Amino acid sequence: MLERIQKENDIKELNLEELEELALEIREFLVEKISKTGGHLASNLGVVELTMAMHLMFHLPEDKIIWDVGHQAYTHKLLTGRKAGFDELRKYGGMSGFPKRKESACDAFDTGHSSTSISAGLGYVQARDLKGEDYSVVSVIGDGSLTGGMAYEALNNASSLKTNFIIVLNDNHMSISENVGGMSKYLAELRTADIYTGLKKGVTNALEKVPLVGDSLIEHIRRTKSSIKQLVVPGMFFEDMGITYLGPVPGHNIGLLCKAFKEARKINGPVLLHVMTKKGKGYEPAELKPDKFHGVGPFQVETGELETPKDKDTYTDVFGKVLCDEAGRNPDVVAITAAMADGTGLTRFRQMYPNRFFDVGIAEEHGVTFAAGLSAGGMKPVFAVYSSFLQRAYDQLIHDVALQNLPVVLAIDRAGLVGSDGETHQGIFDLSYLSSIPNMVVMTPKHKWELADMLRFALSYDGPVAIRYPRGSAFDAYRQFRAPVVYGKSEMLYEEKDIAILSVGHMFESALQARERLKESGYSCTLVNARFVKPIDEAIIASLCRNHRLIVTVEENVQTGGYGEHVLEYACRKDLGVKVLTLALPDDYVEHGNIGVLRKETGIDVESIIRRIKDAYGKL
Repeated sequence: MLERIQKENDIKELNLEELEELALEIREFLVEKISKTGGHLASNLGVVELTMAMHLMFHLPEDKIIWDVGHQAYTHKLLTGRKAGFDELRKYGGMSGFPKRKESACDAFDTGHSSTSISAGLGYVQARDLKGEDYSVVSVIGDGSLTGGMAYEALNNASSLKTNFIIVLNDNHMSISENVGGMSKYLAELRTADIYTGLKKGVTNALEKVPLVGDSLIEHIRRTKSSIKQLVVPGMFFEDMGITYLGPVPGHNIGLLCKAFKEARKINGPVLLHVMTKKGKGYEPAELKPDKFHGVGPFQVETGELETPKDKDTYTDVFGKVLCDEAGRNPDVVAITAAMADGTGLTRFRQMYPNRFFDVGIAEEHGVTFAAGLSAGGMKPVFAVYSSFLQRAYDQLIHDVALQNLPVVLAIDRAGLVGSDGETHQGIFDLSYLSSIPNMVVMTPKHKWELADMLRFALSYDGPVAIRYPRGSAFDAYRQFRAPVVYGKSEMLYEEKDIAILSVGHMFESALQARERLKESGYSCTLVNARFVKPIDEAIIASLCRNHRLIVTVEENVQTGGYGEHVLEYACRKDLGVKVLTLALPDDYVEHGNIGVLRKETGIDVESIIRRIKDAYGKL
């Protein structure tokens, strides 16, 4: 059946029996391919029938399907003729693991972050109506994404619509980790509200048999806010907002899903279709451990075990262990996550100190201000968050944390290039946006021992501190380079003359290799571990400028606003009379691919560093 899907809308040629076979083939295909390339598995296995039903009931690319986050769009890609792309999924130059408008006209909106789909869909609806066009708009959002405040802002705005807008609530009981909060409990109540749906159907059937007045009574009931509905289904949150609620609908029954979409299209206004799915469906290891198979590397299909098991601690592991140690010494230390306890290394903390652990859901803005409140109340909050996701809370960092100079620790995971997730997930802007904020201290460690020392420093500092560290195994060589962390001071590692390399954070290993290679070529080369991106160590820069002809900064952050530009600005402002070469990522979005490949393509791998230093030095 899958071979018959060569382009969008080909699925409409299949009968029901063939559709059921296609669903099986899609799941087999996804498990096989993702076991080799890695990717998002559990979320994609959970939406196979839902995606098929949407492709059966809507016509692409004229109709618009907008995926929240977008990590569950693999079946959508298959049904729009991109089967061949799965061999190069998430590889440099290959197919993205997320919807991309430049990849296909059937991808209506680029996504990667949570809780955006309703806002984007509403924008499409208003554009459609203003232009007098006629197409359907479907926003697919998971129950986990409904923990994000932006979704409620969009629902509130959408409630006044007088034209059709379909919101699909894909309810699989979890986001990446298990869902938390009031909406999760509310949806659980809706799932068990069979008494309401059964009562409604019984009343309608009875009234239909009443001569003359039955139909008018049914219509009157539909228009009226029924007190029975309020009694039987607590809150009726969506209906009370003015959004028609349909469901819950079994999410793995294509026939019922198609009927539900047919009904949803009839409604002149916003309609929420509540669909029940099972994350990981059809592949037992993913069903049993959907969090493990949310984003997974290559694995063995038969057992579900990773092909390359972790052999050493990651920076995330080191952070989690040290934070637990510090919490044992200080009862004021608390930890916050935005639905990423496992990903940010807080699982152990949650087990050891459950009363001091807070999962705020996929709500980074709330998480930052919540941390500010905890700090104002006398606690020592540590907010562990991915770099790419923290940028969603820029206003809160300025207004609620830094303006009051509150001691909040930001543990920024997945900083720098993260690889296969691509543009939406690369953590390449944090040094720029954080160092633009007054009172914010920004640090980045060169190896795992320095991360531990920086976390202890941050917890003792009376003001906001951000520590950014990368994804993956922690660099564990050169333990002898472990000078005490002193506010605003860099660390001199090798002092010579002519060329001075200032390494930022995890670029240390590459800078170290570049220095060794340059020395082999006869260059005299100093190496400094910058440590603090804000404030920069002006004293050491001034000192280096007196006996070096070339100052080189190396960082895995965009050029604009990064550490290198701050060093360059200082040297120019003080008229220090030295050339500054800033080696950083281009001011652009970096696509998906292996980190080594991406560093080479962006000019910050070891070979590129050496070549660019030699070229700059030769022109002095």
